[in-house]
Amino acid sequence: MNTFIKSRLAPCGLHCGKCFAFADGDIRRDAENLRRSLGDFDAYALRFVGMLNEPRFRAYPDFREFLQLLTESSCRGCREEQCKLFRGCKVRACSEAHGVDFCFRCPEFPCRNTGFDEHLYVRHVAINERMREIGPEAYYEEVRDLPRYRK
Repeated sequence: MNTFIKSRLAPCGLHCGKCFAFADGDIRRDAENLRRSLGDFDAYALRFVGMLNEPRFRAYPDFREFLQLLTESSCRGCREEQCKLFRGCKVRACSEAHGVDFCFRCPEFPCRNTGFDEHLYVRHVAINERMREIGPEAYYEEVRDLPRYRK
């Protein structure tokens, strides 16, 4: 299996590379670029409240703080360390214990030993069923340019 793809797809099948916590991910890079492009926008945001009669610019300090959070991502991915987003995740340890790269390769799949809430559990099962059908490499090609956070 391609090591790059394996570094991006967690054992549960979620795309680590699209996670906001992933240090080398799109969200961090895009947030850093936007933060850099905005420069010292604070004073302008206040002026635009009155000048453009646009009260939403008052929320800029909160947006700037959130943008800063997105640039501080430090996770190296679920295969390198415990997931920083889903702290109750049991999938990595379980996949290591069963000697499988992905949940669908485990004879006990699907199981409830994930630590996920119902929404994420359903998504995890669907992802793994798709990977079983077409393979992890083809699955990665399907999702590599899609946002991770979707319904």
